[in-house]
Amino acid sequence: MPLFVWLLLGADEVVAAGLLLLAIGSTDWIDGFLARRLGQVSKLGRMLDPIADRLAILAAVVGGYFAEILPIWLVFGLLVRETLVAGLAIWLLLKHRKTIDVRWIGKLATFLLYGSIPAFYLAAAGVAESFMNVAANTSGLIGLALYWAVAVSYVADVRQAAKNSLSSEATHREGP
Repeated sequence: MPLFVWLLLGADEVVAAGLLLLAIGSTDWIDGFLARRLGQVSKLGRMLDPIADRLAILAAVVGGYFAEILPIWLVFGLLVRETLVAGLAIWLLLKHRKTIDVRWIGKLATFLLYGSIPAFYLAAAGVAESFMNVAANTSGLIGLALYWAVAVSYVADVRQAAKNSLSSEATHREGP
């Protein structure tokens, strides 16, 4: 991601930054697919992968905002959602020692956003501009809608996990 930020904001190489972002998203998907397919999923990986995804999206969104590439609806929608979900996840971990399980719809949303954001970059640089704008806006709108839909389900998951944790603590204190 530091190379991405430098390409975008330091060297003003928007095409290279967009292509690098596309490569980062692609390799993330390949890595996850292979880990699941080969049975090499770990608890650490399940925890670190969403964090890495969030950092990549954060860098791409903030960088795209400062470079005036991404539309404000996408920037605002992603940053508010990420702040909400990150806050919930941190609270759940610190308060109840539990984590939020990633859902397939969240993976689909991330996939669409990993396609949308580089498409905005390429469109801004004039690469197949009309096609990239349509692709970026379409996958961005769908990806953002799914991202928020899964955020709502995460809120429900956090509430249930907190309720279960409090219930089990009460049972443990009362004894059999």
